[in-house]
Amino acid sequence: MDILLLILGLALILGGANFLTDGSAAVAKRFRVPEFIIGLTVIAVGTSTPELVVSVLSAIAGKSDVAIGNVVGSNIFNVFVIVGICALIRPLPLSSGNIRRDIPFGMFGSLLLFIVACDRMLGLGDADRIGRVEGICMFLLYVWLMIYSVRHIERPAVSASRDVPDAEPPVRLWLAAVMIVGGLAALVGGGELFLDSATHIARRLGVSESVIAITLVAGGTSLPELASSVVSLVKGRAEMALGNVLGSNIANILLILGVSATIHPLSLGGITIVDIAMVVLSSVVLFVAAFTFRRKAIDRIEGAAFLVVYIAYIVYLLSK
Repeated sequence: MDILLLILGLALILGGANFLTDGSAAVAKRFRVPEFIIGLTVIAVGTSTPELVVSVLSAIAGKSDVAIGNVVGSNIFNVFVIVGICALIRPLPLSSGNIRRDIPFGMFGSLLLFIVACDRMLGLGDADRIGRVEGICMFLLYVWLMIYSVRHIERPAVSASRDVPDAEPPVRLWLAAVMIVGGLAALVGGGELFLDSATHIARRLGVSESVIAITLVAGGTSLPELASSVVSLVKGRAEMALGNVLGSNIANILLILGVSATIHPLSLGGITIVDIAMVVLSSVVLFVAAFTFRRKAIDRIEGAAFLVVYIAYIVYLLSK
């Protein structure tokens, strides 16, 4: 039964990603909003719903390490696995805005997480925790960043003649909205089915709870991002795929941890400084990759390197 649910969850994820990508692209075209911004906001927040649910419920239940670990693991997975896989499929082009604004925003969020979480190492306190005031500040910073990003993005040029028909027939706005909502619902529901069934299978095989948390929880809640990014890339919308990853990582730290810490202060618990440092490393290598070979793109070699780093990190965790 678990295997059937696993397959059903995967089917929902793929179908939901397809609807979400097409509906979001239709909205972007209708309002002349760059696809990157749709990926950075609508898709990124929508596909981060599983992380939001898991972290907020964990915070309410007092399981701080689960709330933080979910975000930390998801951010590491997003960069090293999702960007790695996407770059292997097709090199990811980077705009000047990505390099000057979006990737630095992600690096700033990662460094901020390191500062607010590693109190003892930085001499800022006796316990490693994210307090309620810090959580509120993180949430407000996220709101400001989204407003700034939307206001400082260049809109696509308007066609010289409004009488010239589009290459593709337009999708009605109400239908696009249904596709977005339905796609998100399928992604979240499919992700839950996939995660639950995979967890049950792992337990039956005798895999420990810590291994399940390290591999399946973070990877499972990131399945919507993986599916939507890959489908966007295959459909020729690389900007939407990259915007989804960058936006999800920013939302995970500033929005999800901000809201969770506001509800209940978060202690690191079993999450180590090495894990937090890996989040910082992921943003740094993404920044470095943007400038290698002067191509302004993340190519297949870099994508393969990202996957190798992630595998090495998992091996390190399992060997402790």
